[in-house]
Amino acid sequence: MAAGGSTQQRRREMAAASAAAISGAGRCRLSKIGATRRPPPARVRVAVRLRPFVDGTAGASDPPCVRGMDSCSLEIANWRNHQETLKYQFDAFYGERSTQQDIYAGSVQPILRHLLEGQNASVLAYGPTGAGKTHTMLGSPEQPGVIPRALMDLLQLTREEGAEGRPWALSVTMSYLEIYQEKVLDLLDPASGDLVIREDCRGNILIPGLSQKPISSFADFERHFLPASRNRTVGATRLNQRSSRSHAVLLVKVDQRERLAPFRQREGKLYLIDLAGSEDNRRTGNKGLRLKESGAINTSLFVLGKVVDALNQGLPRVPYRDSKLTRLLQDSLGGSAHSILIANIAPERRFYLDTVSALNFAARSKEVINRPFTNESLQPHALGPVKLSQKELLGPPEAKRARGPEEEEIGSPEPMAAPASASQKLRQCLQGRAVS
Repeated sequence: MAAGGSTQQRRREMAAASAAAISGAGRCRLSKIGATRRPPPARVRVAVRLRPFVDGTAGASDPPCVRGMDSCSLEIANWRNHQETLKYQFDAFYGERSTQQDIYAGSVQPILRHLLEGQNASVLAYGPTGAGKTHTMLGSPEQPGVIPRALMDLLQLTREEGAEGRPWALSVTMSYLEIYQEKVLDLLDPASGDLVIREDCRGNILIPGLSQKPISSFADFERHFLPASRNRTVGATRLNQRSSRSHAVLLVKVDQRERLAPFRQREGKLYLIDLAGSEDNRRTGNKGLRLKESGAINTSLFVLGKVVDALNQGLPRVPYRDSKLTRLLQDSLGGSAHSILIANIAPERRFYLDTVSALNFAARSKEVINRPFTNESLQPHALGPVKLSQKELLGPPEAKRARGPEEEEIGSPEPMAAPASASQKLRQCLQGRAVS
């Protein structure tokens, strides 16, 4: 009897261990599927770029109002009282003699590595109309800006990391859109019409129907990007003959798939954003359509300021949904991206109020905290349900013996179905089922 009781106790312990193994395996699989390794919180980094005078020299009637103090700080003279100055300090300050390479190497290039770690990154060009945002982002054939330089480096990195024999296979896709009068328009496919911004079950912002073009070289990128750039809405104002009338967003995705077990996959996204400039219609002379465009631009930038203020104040509701721009920037401000804001300002005294406004926004943005994480999961074919056979549950054959009815019930627990159900739900999530 003592031996039988001891054996029965061992069978109960084996049953409990088997059930725990199933449950534990399910938990292990679930934790791997939803794995997000979190680096430390990262503050939005802010750089300020002062463009040169348009004609190359400062005039007596319009002297400079901005002066750089060192590589991180500047001061601006009060236009009413020249004895009074406002001082600002940022992560970087680039004076009027700074080159495109200076801005790119100093503030943008360091964040590209995060994409290969499955993390997101954003670069935003902000500032009043005519301050040089588009030049900073696009540049010219002689002086390429942030976008061409970043794509050249990123594609080179992906070729090196995804080469044969390396543990990960990499692929890159690009999308290009503009937000014009609260409409999301695909610049790669202008006929697609107004697109809808949605959010998937993991909180990722996505746009169903937005074109994605695979690119493996800079020539591929140019073949898609240059024609799409001509589709962007521009117009003439008193201050700028080719003023951007929309916010432009270039989205570059880097997908990585592990070649061997455990067959993980990662996705990193890079947002390169050229924001339209805020406008004072009394100075731009906007009328009719231009007035309507500037109204939409100023409203979206006002909401952007509200989002930054809400994040800094820790308010329970952040008004991301109040404009298409802030909805799209949800990941960049207060989200999971490593973000760089490049505030572009003009040196002329007549732009004093615009410059102060841009610097104040930049100073507030510097306080925003993002929480990057690694977007890592298992590849779909590796997401099978967790199942243990009766043989695995009951142990090796030599452990079998005749059992009574009570022992049969205790020693043969039915496999739990929860892990399979959870895997099915996670597959649906990974397929990007959008929710409003």
